[in-house]
Amino acid sequence: MENQRLKQVSKLTHLDADGRPAMVDVSGKVATARVATAECRVRFPADVAAELRRSGLKSAKGGVVETAIVAGTMAVKRTHELIPFCHPLPIDGIRFGIDWRNERELEIVCTVKTVHRTGVEMEALTGATIAALTVYDMCKALSHAIVLGPARLRGKRGGKRDVGKIAEPR
Repeated sequence: MENQRLKQVSKLTHLDADGRPAMVDVSGKVATARVATAECRVRFPADVAAELRRSGLKSAKGGVVETAIVAGTMAVKRTHELIPFCHPLPIDGIRFGIDWRNERELEIVCTVKTVHRTGVEMEALTGATIAALTVYDMCKALSHAIVLGPARLRGKRGGKRDVGKIAEPR
């Protein structure tokens, strides 16, 4: 049983041979183009969604979408300060798409690009989720029943394997 547990642990990239937390050494990797897209949803109570639709997503604090994009962009650039084993990366591009998915649900999509030795999945996820948290913060005066999530990686390209789909946000 212990051997099987060690085998599973050894697949985790942020653990060293002794099972202790460690940053992945990417110094031997070749820098390649990397891109990742993540999403996070924000679901509002029906009356709040209707009010936000009428207002064009403006709140007493200002433009919700515009502020969420600024916050998400700042978060992407600071991901390495928030998540202990993320490498600081030169970010070559960030795009956000924020639009109504249906009558009550706002969809936030974040795509991040770099040329580096490691991917930008965590940056894309951080951007999408911080943008969603910003929407919550700007709209919480209307209701605390706003629900965030799910947050998920839609896709990534570059590195060892490609996963899912990459789509430039609208």
